[in-house]
Amino acid sequence: MSDMIRLLPETVANQIAAGEVIQRPASALKDLVENAVDAGSTKIEVFIKDSGKSSIHIIDNGCGMSPTDARLSFSRHATSKIRTAEDLFSIRTKGFRGEALASVAAVAQVEIKTRRHEDETGTLLQVDGNVFKLQEPVSTAPGTSILVRNLFFNIPARRNFLKSDSIEARHNIDEFERIALAHPEVSFHLNQNGVEIFKLPVSNLRQRIVNVNGANYNERLVPVHEETSLLTISGFVGKPEFSKKTRGEQFLFVNKRYIKDGYLNHAVTKAFEELLSKDSYASYWLYIDIDPSRIDVNIHPTKTEIKFEDERSVYAIVRASVKRSLGQYNVSPALNFDREPTFDVPHAMRFKAVNKPMVTVNTDYNPFKSSTPLASAGWEKMYDQLQEVEVKSHETPATLPLPEVPDEQEYTTLFQLQGFIIGKKQETLLIIDATAAHERILYDRFLLNEEVLLPQHDLFPQTLNFSAGDFHLIQEMETDLRSMGFDMKVFGVNTYVLQATPSGMMTGNAVQLIERMLEQFKNNASNYSTGKRELLARALSKSMAIKKGSQLSRDEMQAIVNEIEKSEKGKTGIDGKRCAIYLKASELSEFLKGSI
Repeated sequence: MSDMIRLLPETVANQIAAGEVIQRPASALKDLVENAVDAGSTKIEVFIKDSGKSSIHIIDNGCGMSPTDARLSFSRHATSKIRTAEDLFSIRTKGFRGEALASVAAVAQVEIKTRRHEDETGTLLQVDGNVFKLQEPVSTAPGTSILVRNLFFNIPARRNFLKSDSIEARHNIDEFERIALAHPEVSFHLNQNGVEIFKLPVSNLRQRIVNVNGANYNERLVPVHEETSLLTISGFVGKPEFSKKTRGEQFLFVNKRYIKDGYLNHAVTKAFEELLSKDSYASYWLYIDIDPSRIDVNIHPTKTEIKFEDERSVYAIVRASVKRSLGQYNVSPALNFDREPTFDVPHAMRFKAVNKPMVTVNTDYNPFKSSTPLASAGWEKMYDQLQEVEVKSHETPATLPLPEVPDEQEYTTLFQLQGFIIGKKQETLLIIDATAAHERILYDRFLLNEEVLLPQHDLFPQTLNFSAGDFHLIQEMETDLRSMGFDMKVFGVNTYVLQATPSGMMTGNAVQLIERMLEQFKNNASNYSTGKRELLARALSKSMAIKKGSQLSRDEMQAIVNEIEKSEKGKTGIDGKRCAIYLKASELSEFLKGSI
């Protein structure tokens, strides 16, 4: 029997190794931009076509490379960041593995132009699937220009697993934002398909956060700063009233490296304890500077996970720093005996005398003295108005579009127990979660029936400011938003004006609904196979459905029961959980026989 174990060809081994590092276009974007930052660049420009599937072009003004370094940079484990294993515990650069360029070149067609500032000419290199096609001198500006074409051209199976252009574009923007937020001292530019998404000048940290997320974020930020012998923490947290329904705006950086750490996220959450509801999440942009010897960054190929030498102390410092800032800036109650008490006096009252309040009484007034008899004073009309109010209180609310109730009601008994509708029909008991059932009814109308909602024009149009990334997403959703009843028009840079909302929506809910849809799309869009319309239908149905514990009339309950029984998916809510159950008398008997 012949030997079975063989060495893989270098090209195959490189493609397999690249699979761990380059998972999607955003992975290549992250590694290449981080290389540009490590090269000492002060200006980085990124141009993307077809969400990175066709091309990713990155231009920087960094140190550049010599012809020998340019050729060697495409070899696996070739790096300028470290020399020995001990250097890993003093590393402050983004990269150190020497895998980025080699991994990208293994699965794409790469062209690189690079020149050192002291050289008169640069170097042009072309690599296709780790095969060198060309190397020659070229006239180019100082720095490096890398053009990546046809990502995964030699691995069709991997290319087929990529998501839609909108989802991949969102991942690109996420990676770009993280690097831009970590380095406000660098100017960044992002262009996707000829559209300018970001143009971020050199700034301080607060300005960078505002430039990335929108001008309205300036008033939302609470500064955090604490210096200890172990670490220094700085940055900002969002005020509780501007909390989000998803975890989209939670950024944690260690030595200017974006990381994901559930333990430290819990520390921030504990600092916001009793300030946020259970379904809300605090926003934060926190930067930890710590001695590299106290952390281990060599945990995962994506380098977003690290280990702390003293994790408990870091947790305690993060929690205490955030809590102290919230108290210091009067976001949460705090006692501060060093605070000047005169600041508690309203500004206008410091320079104006306060008059003693006066009460005047008319001693001649007699409420029982009247020239008009009580019977003719309109008392009967008061009772008529009360009856009208009582009738109106049982009408179907505007937010509950329901069909007409048939003359013959199948359920002999129908009543409400808190947020549940309970009905009895012969030997069957029906229990419905009213809110979840109404969400299902509305969702089916918006999505499956593709019902176009009529817009309801607002008396006062609302101006909505978005970050550059969110503005790009809204433009992609604009057609679907219009079909849902929203009338929005571009109104300046990263700004929309909202002129109309879907008929039946509660006034004032539109802005929160749009923000919630954006957050869900950014964080969960890959979970929904039918795309943006499904996501919009989910968010809209949740916003317009009756609230938990709402009191319903019998007609409203009967209408919900009728719709749920007609729906093919009536027993299942839009979150995948059951919203209606049928119990027969025999099943109840078996249930009661069980031991406690």
